[in-house]
Amino acid sequence: MVAKPILTADEAVQLIHEGNVVMLGGFMGCGSPPGLLEALEKRGTGNLTLVCNDTALHNLKTGEMTSVARLVAKKQFRKMIVTHIGLNGETQRQMNAGETDVQLVPQGTLAEIIRAAGAGLGGVLTPTGVGTEVEAGKKVIEIDGKKYLLEKALRGDVALIRAKKADKAGNLTYDKTGRNFNPLMASACGTVIVEADEIVEIGEIDPEVVITPSVFVTHLVQARKQG
Repeated sequence: MVAKPILTADEAVQLIHEGNVVMLGGFMGCGSPPGLLEALEKRGTGNLTLVCNDTALHNLKTGEMTSVARLVAKKQFRKMIVTHIGLNGETQRQMNAGETDVQLVPQGTLAEIIRAAGAGLGGVLTPTGVGTEVEAGKKVIEIDGKKYLLEKALRGDVALIRAKKADKAGNLTYDKTGRNFNPLMASACGTVIVEADEIVEIGEIDPEVVITPSVFVTHLVQARKQG
């Protein structure tokens, strides 16, 4: 196996360009890469499309923000494809004001269309959303008397991934529920930047516990030690 480049977070986010579709692993910040998000916020790259389960926490009354919410507040995203914005008042405000295009997608559907992209499929058929606003503008296909929506596969330009451990080839393991969307997104993007808590030598991770194989990973970042 060939070792992947190990970059600093500041170096890694230079690979993200204006207008890119950025897939961000995580569920309310659990499984999101904090160092990469901080570096991207500092760099200020904008006009991005965010694909993520949610936009984390932004309490407009207290000003408290977590994870990707800081980039939302700075309007670095022109579009957000997410499943949940209930704890981010700023995302709600931007959507209602027409300042940002917020596309709400059922959580299972989002996972499946990302998985489809990683598998080289054109899309998936799902009954979720039939007869609701989700159906608008989509093709409805009937199979054995049941209606399904054709949901097209969703690919990204860059995936920002958080791993518990990586070897220098880019084989990854995750920390419990921090796994969430990360493996799917790593398979669906051309550039995959992984912020790993620990980077070890090739061969130190048992192949039986590898969740994301090295073929999907392009760059590694060593996470800063906490505390």
